Amino acid sequence: MRLAAEQLTQLLGRSPESVSSLRPTEDGWEAQVEVLELERIPDTTSVIGSYKVTIDEEGELISYERTRRYSRGMIDRPT
Repeated sequence: MRLAAEQLTQLLGRSPESVSSLRPTEDGWEAQVEVLELERIPDTTSVIGSYKVTIDEEGELISYERTRRYSRGMIDRPT
């Protein structure tokens, strides 16, 4: 995950803040990674991007896709 995070940082120009999910796949791993996209004051209004990241067995980044943008202070509602 560290190698893929470094590669994602190079591509986006921003460092991932956290990994919110990680699951194995047939070819490696799939992760959901949260990235600070727009820093605001107060911090709860900062914009976070959630990215689906595909990683091969060696830790190389295969693909990434932004799946969501939200304010840091936003709470998901139960479905």
